Amino acid sequence: MKIISTDGIVVSSIPFKESSRIINILTKDMGIVGCIVKGCKSLKSKLRLPSEKFAYGTFHFYYKENGLSTLIEADIKNYFINIKSDIMRISYMSYLCELATNVFKESNNNEVYEILINALLKIEDGFDSKIITNIVEMQYLNYIGISLCLDSCVNCGSTKVVTLSTSRGGYICSNCRNNEPILDGKILKLLRLYNYVDISKISNLDIDSEVSNAIDRIISEYYEDYSGVTVKSKKFLKEIE
Repeated sequence: MKIISTDGIVVSSIPFKESSRIINILTKDMGIVGCIVKGCKSLKSKLRLPSEKFAYGTFHFYYKENGLSTLIEADIKNYFINIKSDIMRISYMSYLCELATNVFKESNNNEVYEILINALLKIEDGFDSKIITNIVEMQYLNYIGISLCLDSCVNCGSTKVVTLSTSRGGYICSNCRNNEPILDGKILKLLRLYNYVDISKISNLDIDSEVSNAIDRIISEYYEDYSGVTVKSKKFLKEIE
């Protein structure tokens, strides 16, 4: 077996026998790689931390294409200390990793990994967890085939939009509006911004909590009604909020 090195993040980790673990790594360029990590439960093992869930760094392993690879070494890039010290942040992290895993399985697109890592680094730096998560959710819609039309009215193409209809798939102008409630212009502008912004370049998130919560409700309802993506950690996240 050849040795492969790639950046990635551990999205799941389960015990295996007395001293080992089996982990799944969402990687930068190889998709999801399953690895056995031998002897990592020992306190003296150099693989103890790299075998834990949410470990993010460069992983080196004996690669086996149709089976479990074997992790031999890892260089941790970020321990996400700030996220792991806060129950809300770590709940968002858990949700984002599970969501990214599911979206990657549907899309097989490596951009899913980049979006996840950029989001986690922003949350680690203190940016609002809910807003960053909503941005990720909006962008992941593009990879599961249900992106919203956020450039013009989905019905006629007018750019003078006044609301959004999830059932109709995007912005709606005043002439095409049926019973949809008119939305605050800030909500409409931010939904579009969420869809196109480069997360790695975000430097400020000064968004009113009422507007942020409204956007969160819209996105959550859209995922529940149309995505078909089931994320168990979402329920726990909403409970502790």
